[in-house]
Amino acid sequence: MTKEASSDWRTQSHAARRPYLQARGLIVTALRGWFAAQDFIEVETPIVQVSPGNETHLHAFGTSLIGPGGEAMPLYLRTSPEFACKKLLAAGESRIVEFARSFRNRERGRLHHPEFTLIEWYRANETYEVLMKDCTALLAEAARAAGATRLAHRDRSADPFAAPLRLTVAEAFSRYAGIDVLATVRDGEGDPQALARAARQAGVTTADDDDWTDVFSRILADKVEPRLAEQSRAVLLCDYPAPVAALARLKVDDPRVSERFELYACGVELANGFGELTDAREQRRRFEQAMAEKYRRYGERYPLDDDFLAALGQMPPACGVALGLDRLVMLATGAARIEDVLWSPVAEPAAPLN
Repeated sequence: MTKEASSDWRTQSHAARRPYLQARGLIVTALRGWFAAQDFIEVETPIVQVSPGNETHLHAFGTSLIGPGGEAMPLYLRTSPEFACKKLLAAGESRIVEFARSFRNRERGRLHHPEFTLIEWYRANETYEVLMKDCTALLAEAARAAGATRLAHRDRSADPFAAPLRLTVAEAFSRYAGIDVLATVRDGEGDPQALARAARQAGVTTADDDDWTDVFSRILADKVEPRLAEQSRAVLLCDYPAPVAALARLKVDDPRVSERFELYACGVELANGFGELTDAREQRRRFEQAMAEKYRRYGERYPLDDDFLAALGQMPPACGVALGLDRLVMLATGAARIEDVLWSPVAEPAAPLN
């Protein structure tokens, strides 16, 4: 049994949301125009995938492909279009963008929705530094399209036309938590006990079974992100430590960190960008490690996409980033919750499902 889809179809409810939805349309049109002017090709990749992604804490919706003879193949709704887009880079495309409907289970709240839209774009043979410039330009484009002079969320605001503050993760941890995070990283791995000791000294609670990434995430959430929210402009948090590199390559001049950044504004995480890892063997190792941890925590794992890993080895040097369109619309319009900027939100269970 479900609720009445939050009654968002009712005239009064829809009328209250309609200004946000109209602004959404203007923003999408403006951003599509920006990408076209930058010689990007807009692509459309499959929503149903062999693997939905291989990150420990991402949860997918499962389904089955039924053949004419009744044979079944397990498939998943994508959590992002990343794997499919990278296959297109391997095929020879050089600048691509997708306005991609994506799906994540176990996520619902003020900033999360089970079905949402990512703007994901890739540049072949360019560095991830240019992605930061792209993100800066898109903040301004969205604000202009919505007629906004400030980005706003709750009691925070940021200037969408100002150059973002750029901080490395190491600088942010040192400045806001008094922690030397890179001192706990060696040979690409993190020392959880060392980081946990530093976290407790900084007043961050840890659990005995926390791994390095758990402690890192707690410090980020408790000490760093609240301070980023105080900034009157967007923030680019870059050079993520190697244990949280995900699909990013490590930096040549300092392999303790990766070519990964995240964009924040008004305390809201908007985008996650990488200088893309193209070492298929290393990517497989990271995926297997993440799936082993997923199984330990949640009792499930997702298959690896061997076709993606084969394509990865043929990919040119590239960079890519995913930006949450719905969140960007929220900030450009001042909407309080993500459902305010969705035309038809997904219904919620009326009671916990058994």
